[in-house]
Amino acid sequence: MTDAPSTPENPWPVRTVARKVLEWINRLGPVWVEGQVTQLSSRSSTAFLTLRDPSVDMSMSLTAPSMLLRDMQLTEGSRVVVHGKMNFYPARGTLSLRVDEIRAVGIGELLARIERLRKLLHAEGLFDPRRKRRPPFLPNKIGLITGRASAAERDVLTNARGRWPAAHFRVINVAVQGVQAVPQVVTALSTLDRDPECDVIIIARGGGSVEDLLPFSDEALCRAVAECRTPVLSAIGHEPDTPLVDHVADVRCSTPTDAGKRVVPDVAEETERVRQMRDRGRRALHGWVDRERRLLDQLRSRPALSDPYGPLDRRAEDVKRLREQAQRAVEGRLDREEINLSGTKARLTTLGPAATLARGYAVVQLVTPDGVDGVLRSTAEAPAGTQLRVRVVDGAIRAVVTESEEEGGGTGG
Repeated sequence: MTDAPSTPENPWPVRTVARKVLEWINRLGPVWVEGQVTQLSSRSSTAFLTLRDPSVDMSMSLTAPSMLLRDMQLTEGSRVVVHGKMNFYPARGTLSLRVDEIRAVGIGELLARIERLRKLLHAEGLFDPRRKRRPPFLPNKIGLITGRASAAERDVLTNARGRWPAAHFRVINVAVQGVQAVPQVVTALSTLDRDPECDVIIIARGGGSVEDLLPFSDEALCRAVAECRTPVLSAIGHEPDTPLVDHVADVRCSTPTDAGKRVVPDVAEETERVRQMRDRGRRALHGWVDRERRLLDQLRSRPALSDPYGPLDRRAEDVKRLREQAQRAVEGRLDREEINLSGTKARLTTLGPAATLARGYAVVQLVTPDGVDGVLRSTAEAPAGTQLRVRVVDGAIRAVVTESEEEGGGTGG
């Protein structure tokens, strides 16, 4: 019979809930599970283990026949793969995995898994050099994730402050091996990444065995480093050690000592570089000033600047000379034209009637009402009683003969 739905008026008893949970779990069937052994105890024929996921803070309880553990020499921290079926104990409300087979994960298998993970992360582009960021030249604050009172912490701090005494660190101590390493490093990384004053993060650990360095090849840690907005320096182990986090980090340092040297500049070297730059700048400035001074000297030695009034004086003399030449030319022309004009006037005077008249001569035309009647050679040719009147027209003297007054004639005009 199907149970009625659970309501406030008709709640399920504990036994019903426990029974339903047991039914759901029984549907799961046998499973293979991988993890890291964190607790191990044995009671006569039954062994109790705690299997932890090394990437996250999760674990589950295991029970197994003690005979399965006798020949495996399992210790806390061992990586294993177990096969079993989930069991739910309704009386206590607990859940555990009943194990019937345990396989230790050897070094070869671990390295093979790391290689498969390396290929996966490389295919996703997490190792791409183009996504790596350059750490700042002189960080304001340096985040350091390392073990407590470890040689790696001492090496980083000593070498960094030896190169730059004013280097400021924010150190977060975490577990660097074992089941707690990955969660604590990921949490510390997130904390430093949110710190606005932290410009660079160093993850440092000394050397160790392959098993000791396994947390730094964990997929969760590698992806956390790839998602970090702050540049990350990886300083794990010694030079031959290359965990996957070295490939994901922005800068790989061979050792923690190398990280301390690379995270800050050397104050002595920078001081010497500043001195050299100042010397180069001083020499360049002096050279430029010398060149400009020589150029000014050359410009000042040119005639236009050394004797600015000399050309003007010479030009003034040329102008004066040309003015005198022009004046003499004009005056000579005027004199010549005046002479020419005087000669022309003399000729006109000689040829004109005025001179003749001045000597007492005249050319007289006889003008009658019918018109001009020739030239009178003498007054005897004029009719008796004709009055002569002389008129000058256009410089010519004309005599107008009129009829005699006795005849009542008018003036000829």
